[in-house]
Amino acid sequence: MAETARAGDRSGPATTRTGYIALVGRPNAGKSTLLNRLIGEHLSIVTPKAQTTWQRVTGVLTVDRDQLVFLDTPGLLEAKDLLQRSMLGAALEALSEADVVLLVADATRPPTERDAERLLTALEECSAPLFVALNKIDIAPARAVKAWTTWADERLGPEGVASISAAEGTGVDALLGRLRDALPEGPFLYPEDEIASESVRFFVAELVRETIFEHFHQEIPYSVFCRVEAFREAQDPVYIEVVVYVERKSQKGMVIGKKGQAIRAVGEAARSKIETFLGRRVYLQLWVKPLRSWRKNRAYLGQLGFRLPAEDEADAR
Repeated sequence: MAETARAGDRSGPATTRTGYIALVGRPNAGKSTLLNRLIGEHLSIVTPKAQTTWQRVTGVLTVDRDQLVFLDTPGLLEAKDLLQRSMLGAALEALSEADVVLLVADATRPPTERDAERLLTALEECSAPLFVALNKIDIAPARAVKAWTTWADERLGPEGVASISAAEGTGVDALLGRLRDALPEGPFLYPEDEIASESVRFFVAELVRETIFEHFHQEIPYSVFCRVEAFREAQDPVYIEVVVYVERKSQKGMVIGKKGQAIRAVGEAARSKIETFLGRRVYLQLWVKPLRSWRKNRAYLGQLGFRLPAEDEADAR
């Protein structure tokens, strides 16, 4: 992170600047990869599959007298069930709280009418300074980059359009400098050595869920949610129990696999990630439990920590 830390250095009066920066965009645009690149830690899960970010993740970066609080959000999607409405609500809520908005776009293909409609609808009431990052520039065709640039300039009028590769790091330092310059003056919101606001348990559960996305296909990854039930760090190795919830009993057998082979493979891969994240040895125990149609059940979603959209909360009452 040494090069990133030097971006945007400034001299002058000893004032501090702090602000929330919402990372928004369509699914699979690379928002989570960008957050991880900016923070220098694997905070948000990243897989080739779309719609892997289901809840808002807060990453904190303090550089000199600036503190940037990044809000990684679920992709702006067409919500089809209660879980997706919760995801969309999390993204729109971050937009309303942001001091700066960074729209991240997948520059490998030109914007479609659906892209444009969804993005414009989400951003129409945004009053914060808006920046656009055209991501995946290392593999994007020139015509697609030009189409995004033209569309953004004509329809959004952003403070700036940056071409970046979150995966490779290209252009990220320059983008960071522009974001720092847009921060409002104010005291730091977090300790200077803090990198996230969520608990360690949250990130441990997310690493298990990421591993499931890597090991399974079709509907299984999107039907699974993970929650830490036990975390005993006063021992070596750290003892962790994670419940893997599925929507149907038939999915439980698929996740466990023949003679437990599938869940053991997930456990081994997830344990390695968690040990890297914690910097300690880990004993990881995974349990698979069915929670019928949890993605469509208000009570279950609330128990699992999802915030329901206001209209759904009103309906529930």
